Amino acid sequence: MNVERLVTMANDISHFFVAEAGPDGAPEQIAAHLKKFWDPRMRAAIAAHAEAGGHGLSAPALAAAKLLAAAPATAQR
Repeated sequence: MNVERLVTMANDISHFFVAEAGPDGAPEQIAAHLKKFWDPRMRAAIAAHAEAGGHGLSAPALAAAKLLAAAPATAQR
């Protein structure tokens, strides 16, 4: 899994949700979008990247990835 591509995609998604929900409401909506549309391997990779510091992720995308990391694995399917 190319983490750099996932970071770019997560940041693009975060730009949309920040415009829609503002910076405070965006992380939950970003995480919900990733849970709905991303393959479990993609979600696991971006969550692991966030846990390792999240280099390159915007603040809302990083917060969303950390929400994914905190969620139980069974809830991420």
